[in-house]
Amino acid sequence: MNSELRQRIRTAHHRVSQALRSELAPSGHWEGTLSSSALATATAVTALATVGRVTDGELVRNGLRWLADHANADGGWGDTVRSRSNLSTTALAWAAFGAAGADEAFAPTVTNALRYLRITAGGIEAIVPAIEALYGKDRTFSVPITMTLALSGRLEPDGWKQVRPLPFELAALPRGLFGALRLPVVSYALPALIAIGQVIHQRSGRFNPLRSLTRHRTLSVLTTLQPTNGGFLEATPLTSFVTMSLAGMGLPDHRVARRGARFLRHSVRADGSWPIDTNLATWGTTLAIKALRHNPDDLTPAQRDALRAWLLGQQYRAVHPYTGAAPGGWAWTDLPGGVPDADDTAGALLALRHLARPDQATLEAGALGAEWLLGLQNRDGGIPTFCRGWGTLPFDRSTPELTAHARRAWNAWLPDLPPNLAARVQVASLKAERFLTGNQRTDGAWLPLWFGNEAAPDQVNPVYGTAQVLLGTEAVPSLRAARDRGLSFLAGQQNADGGWGGAQGAPSTMEETALSLEALADADVPAPQEALERGARWLVRAVEECRWREPAPIGLYFARLWYFEQLYPLVFATSALGKLVAMND
Repeated sequence: MNSELRQRIRTAHHRVSQALRSELAPSGHWEGTLSSSALATATAVTALATVGRVTDGELVRNGLRWLADHANADGGWGDTVRSRSNLSTTALAWAAFGAAGADEAFAPTVTNALRYLRITAGGIEAIVPAIEALYGKDRTFSVPITMTLALSGRLEPDGWKQVRPLPFELAALPRGLFGALRLPVVSYALPALIAIGQVIHQRSGRFNPLRSLTRHRTLSVLTTLQPTNGGFLEATPLTSFVTMSLAGMGLPDHRVARRGARFLRHSVRADGSWPIDTNLATWGTTLAIKALRHNPDDLTPAQRDALRAWLLGQQYRAVHPYTGAAPGGWAWTDLPGGVPDADDTAGALLALRHLARPDQATLEAGALGAEWLLGLQNRDGGIPTFCRGWGTLPFDRSTPELTAHARRAWNAWLPDLPPNLAARVQVASLKAERFLTGNQRTDGAWLPLWFGNEAAPDQVNPVYGTAQVLLGTEAVPSLRAARDRGLSFLAGQQNADGGWGGAQGAPSTMEETALSLEALADADVPAPQEALERGARWLVRAVEECRWREPAPIGLYFARLWYFEQLYPLVFATSALGKLVAMND
């Protein structure tokens, strides 16, 4: 790179790292800001309207007004204000207006939504089959959506007959059996399985004596799963589905429904909208720490000590009541609804390594976290999100980016682990490497679970998945051939403007360009110089134009649920530019 570009990279890095440090909250960690969500707002409005409290009327009206103001030109809604319209979110928004009895008050909005649904689904009568086809055998989202349509009166007549039942009675069995039962919902959705299953059973009129007998038992299980603030997983949609289900079966005053409604009231934003989740404070903090690692002076000793103490305080030290997870993991948030998962645990372990030479408390936390990840590893060598061996549904399967992240965390902690644990980690790392080799596409890409891209084919994001695997498998001899194929794929996905999107031809974004650049610059073989320079110029220009304030929608849950986070472009740009500065010094 010539001197002019190197100077621009240094200037851009200083700018973004300074901006990232300025986002450090007075509480001593990063909190970030999640996008407002039409999907979350629609479900919250439906839940509060179904609960039927007069005092919630203003929240319902404000939510409907926000939805009306943020409908897309085609009449539909995407999950975020920057997302394309999709069938699921539009159906839920349409249901919200129905549940609130607001069709007349918002007639143009409802009419436009109906037009979009007819075109997209092939007719109103085809909405349920179209939604079910979208999600396949996994009912984690399809049944809650169709249940909401029935509850709001949008599927009359005989609307409940169109909603598939859920085997909520299985939640009465010991938790250890859940994996073997191969439930039609993923591990995190047990509250929805219970509550939605019960309202469907009651309202559909289907006769099933076993379900009737287990009603009270499973409601007791549901009560034990609810966190103290009422928000399941801190997630507005999940909490809303549970709350509206209980209210819809005549239990608006049930403890779970009351606490769920309280969570919704407390989490609404001033503009009348709701985010998909309360915050990603732990995840955002670990990303920021890792992004600033290239310059040790970016954080003061006092800030490092405070961040380390805060991260240590976020580690779960008891069996988690929601998933039964063993002690040792981290969740994405510091709030009560968080659940320990693989990505956040690996992120926290790496962040702790970057903060300072670990003291005794950090060493103990690191060993416990490394062991927690060992307990999560599936038989195929890969790492799932929440629960080992739960099933084969998408959210619970082993996935490459989580596996590479866990392997990277294990490798970082290996020198300081007790000998017996270190030996187990080495075996697990070899299994993880075999999983990664076996799950690479023939074109060299790895497909992620967590980060989709609306503009990529099938909304999957091979650029993100491949970049994350490459960053998590630096200088691994057994993966050399796979890494070479991955690097070749990643370089080949670069757009003509020099940036990267979720796939070649998808609009270039700050997030994907920065991740791709860092992965290429981090490679243990010389990266194509032209690709690096073109990418660096794109990213530098984006920083100069302040585009770190323009996060792109990304998808979690196999690209079916969209959100954006204000910290992401800033974090990823800081990390990539820091790597380029270090490479050119």
